[in-house]
Amino acid sequence: MKKPNKHIGPSLNDFLKEEGILEETRAVALKETLAWQVQQAMKKEKISKVEMARRMNTSRAALDRLLDPSNSSVTLQTLTRAAHAVGRHLRIELV
Repeated sequence: MKKPNKHIGPSLNDFLKEEGILEETRAVALKETLAWQVQQAMKKEKISKVEMARRMNTSRAALDRLLDPSNSSVTLQTLTRAAHAVGRHLRIELV
C-alpha cells in the first residue's frame, strides 16, 4: 500500500473556503476568463477596439473596463452586447 504524502494538504477549494474567499476568487476567475474570451474573439475576427465599441453601442472606455480582468463591475447586459458584437452568445448556468 502506498504511503500518503505528508506534504499534501487540503485542496485549493477547501483552502479558499476556509479563508472565506472562495466565491470572490471564483468571480474574479470567471471575469478574467470572459475578458480573455472576448479578446480572443476580437483577435480572430480582426475587430479593433474602436469597431468593437461601435458594435456594442458603447464607449471605448466602457470596452476597456470590460476587457480589464481586474474590473469585476461589468453588467450582464454589457457581456451580452460584447458576445453579440463578435457573433457569439452569452450562456450563464447555475451548477
